[in-house]
Amino acid sequence: MPGLAALLSLLLLVAPSGYTWPVTAPTVLRRFDPPPQPWLAGHRGVDLGAAAGAVVRSAGAGVVLHAGTIAGRGVISVAHAGGLRTTYEPVTATVVVGEPVTTGQPIGTLQAGHPGCPQAACLHWGLRRGPAYLDPLALLGIGRVRLLPLTAASP
Repeated sequence: MPGLAALLSLLLLVAPSGYTWPVTAPTVLRRFDPPPQPWLAGHRGVDLGAAAGAVVRSAGAGVVLHAGTIAGRGVISVAHAGGLRTTYEPVTATVVVGEPVTTGQPIGTLQAGHPGCPQAACLHWGLRRGPAYLDPLALLGIGRVRLLPLTAASP
């Protein structure tokens, strides 16, 4: 019954929004820290601590847009409803471009050696809508809330 226990624990991790953690029992090692201007340095995702070789799962249902190497690291990108796109690195892909994926479906395995990671392996998980980077923890209902200033033109 170990398979059943794993399935039940995965189902408990799925957020009401239909998204889930991309690795089992992650530790958030570095949070989303967007730059004040798009061209400046920042952290455009979150780093999740996990063991090298851990199964990486699609955070939500979608279609694989990229599964390959970028700048010497394995990267997977998945398109989701509403114009959202999640990215996962460094990973060894087990999916191919154009493949539909479901929430929680394995898409690859975590590689060791993510730059800036304070442990042997961590998954950099990113989220975008168009050109705008967003906090992927918001998919799980636990991202930071940012309020915009009220202006005269606001309703």
